[in-house]
Amino acid sequence: MYYGGSSPDREQSERVGRERRVYMKKGYVYILRSVDKNKYYIGSTNNIEDRLSQHKQGLVKSTRPLLPIELKFFQEYNTFGVARKVELKLKKLKRKDYIDKIIKDGLIKMGQ
Repeated sequence: MYYGGSSPDREQSERVGRERRVYMKKGYVYILRSVDKNKYYIGSTNNIEDRLSQHKQGLVKSTRPLLPIELKFFQEYNTFGVARKVELKLKKLKRKDYIDKIIKDGLIKMGQ
């Protein structure tokens, strides 16, 4: 029998519930460009302002070496889950020309 605060099963259930709520919020796919290195970074988030601030402050390990960075593009999706799937598809492409086209056109034309 478990006598601690909340049971491990309850903690697991609460964590899954929080994750599910995050995936149901609006989501964004964004593209950052390193000003000095001319490299792109693709990400997804449910709060574009906060995430961009984290990147610019050097709080994100993967973009810290790319500083300074600028936001080149973002696109909103109905849920974070959809945005995450689009982000992963874009990262798999690894094609700078496709990213340049997205920025130029102002639209990701990728099926979700």
